[in-house]
Amino acid sequence: MDDFRIPRIMGIINCTPDSFFAGSRSENTEMAFLNGISMIKEGAEILDIGGESSRPGSVEVDEDEQIRRVVPVIQRIREVSKIPVSIDTKSARVAERALDTGADIINDISALRYDMSMAALAAEREVPVVLMHMRGTPSTMQLHPRYHDPIREIRDALMRFADRAMDAGISKEDIILDPGIGFGKRLEDNLALISKIDQWRPEGFLIMVGLSRKTFLGQLIDSENQRSADYYMNLATNTEFGKSETRFEIAKSDPENRLIATCAANTWCIAKGVDILRVHDVGVARQLVAVWEAFSCAS
Repeated sequence: MDDFRIPRIMGIINCTPDSFFAGSRSENTEMAFLNGISMIKEGAEILDIGGESSRPGSVEVDEDEQIRRVVPVIQRIREVSKIPVSIDTKSARVAERALDTGADIINDISALRYDMSMAALAAEREVPVVLMHMRGTPSTMQLHPRYHDPIREIRDALMRFADRAMDAGISKEDIILDPGIGFGKRLEDNLALISKIDQWRPEGFLIMVGLSRKTFLGQLIDSENQRSADYYMNLATNTEFGKSETRFEIAKSDPENRLIATCAANTWCIAKGVDILRVHDVGVARQLVAVWEAFSCAS
């Protein structure tokens, strides 16, 4: 993974009927395949294919159903392209079938903690792994998440995940860390993590961020939630600030209306040196990166 440019674009292919962004759902193999081809044409450098939604409140999908959803899509993609493919699963059995079919990367939202066989599989196959921070499970993670110091706590957790992976035989160069924006985190936690990437980023590891169209962006752009710059600064730097208030309730804007907010957030991530952006809208992200790189080269 040492050939990653900054940043690379990972396109999301949801082989699911219930992912939070309806525009990303693929009802069948053909639709998922065509979505993948479209993303390749738009400039995706990695495709992330998953058969189980991890939206807040989602329920687990059994391994056989995940395999039924993702393996034919990987097969079709492999018939026409050598693009790196990531399998988004916390199941070693699903990951193994995906790798056998042509996947190159394991994206595990449980950071190898859900299935004790996953670390050994990744080490044996010598494939990169994405280790994401999440408290609880998708069905429980947004039930009253609390952190005293989110930057320190999440940095320490990511380092523990990385250490366990290396102890299992996974090369440091093959470890990609993901702070898990929106996974068991409040608005203020997400703001702190994104605004201070340089403070929690462990040295020597690739970083992936996936914030595409997420709820916290809807919370920020809903007109009744908009606050002053001082308010956001306090919210991101002081976890005690505003605890007595009722603020930032469920975002009323739909995921379909969060593209511009996503672009703004991804621009910040690029400026902070994130290595991989996981996105629904590959063409838009590619334009964003192209303009950023042009200005950077001209400066």
